[in-house]
Amino acid sequence: MTGFGSTVIALPLLAQFFPLKFAVPLLMLLDIAAFLLFGARVRKRVQYAEIGWLVPFILIGMAVGLTVLIEVAEQKLLIVLGSFLLLYAGYGLSRRGPPPSLSRAWGVPVGLVGGAFSALFGTGGVLFALYNAGRIRDKDALRATNAAMIVLSSLVRVVLFGAAGLLTQDGLLATALILLPALFGGAWIGTRLHATVPAAAVVKAVYALLVLAGMLLLARSLPLF
Repeated sequence: MTGFGSTVIALPLLAQFFPLKFAVPLLMLLDIAAFLLFGARVRKRVQYAEIGWLVPFILIGMAVGLTVLIEVAEQKLLIVLGSFLLLYAGYGLSRRGPPPSLSRAWGVPVGLVGGAFSALFGTGGVLFALYNAGRIRDKDALRATNAAMIVLSSLVRVVLFGAAGLLTQDGLLATALILLPALFGGAWIGTRLHATVPAAAVVKAVYALLVLAGMLLLARSLPLF
């Protein structure tokens, strides 16, 4: 319904139950499954020129993000994720009016940071969505381009995560298969509600959920004393 992917909502919740090194590849596999099911419907509306400009910077950012995911302690990464969610939700709740127009120069920092966060948490899609919203005004083209960005990010991460051994973790594929019915059911419902439910109300609710998720992650990760 939101058009910027499910990971930014699902990961903070799954991180309460699974290590990040398990939850991030898990949601990546589900993103690919969702695009294979629904992606053909929106493929013709994708703005490929916008995606092509971002790709080199995304790849650099992903290489950095994967290194950090493997090398840095999970507690520190959860603090980064919680802070990111609060900042992003705060921006969304405070913003008024249509997204500002952005030049292609913004693709450099967005690609680098979005690529890093894609590898780290799978949440780079929200940054790509903000950039695309400043470049693409057609609602359907924007949604299609955001979806294509998510699947491109996921396919690159398959290669990177496979090389790093993250896809061979015990129970990863089995868990993804167990969650597929919920994924397809949610995507089916969201597709039908997308045209009828006010988008502003949905997005505000999502931002409120992200504030709660960010606070829970920080409470879990930061020392109490």
